[in-house]
Amino acid sequence: MSGKFEPKTPVQLNPPKDDPISLEELAKANGEGEDGKCYVAIKGLVYDVTGNKAYLPGGAYHVFAGKDASKALGKTSTKVEDVDADWSGLTEKEKGTLDDWVTFFSKRYNVVGKVEGATNFA
Repeated sequence: MSGKFEPKTPVQLNPPKDDPISLEELAKANGEGEDGKCYVAIKGLVYDVTGNKAYLPGGAYHVFAGKDASKALGKTSTKVEDVDADWSGLTEKEKGTLDDWVTFFSKRYNVVGKVEGATNFA
């Protein structure tokens, strides 16, 4: 059954984890370390995007790597100044866009944890 934002190729995902991930640990998972880990957080949930070259150094979305990109995704922006966990100032339309990104990511990438101390879940 095909639904909104379904990946072209089916993805086998692991059950979501709720392990706490510190901001420092998230920042290190930017695709530049020896382990190659690359994480992007949205609304406090941390997704493992390691296999997607777009998030690695030189990629179009590397600006999101190792960060909570909620505000930028809601604004459909790749500007460094928009990469922020606080999405409370988004318009209703932008909040809808952010929710679409959560759906998109949740159908493609494993949730490996939650940002420690995050207050932007809703």
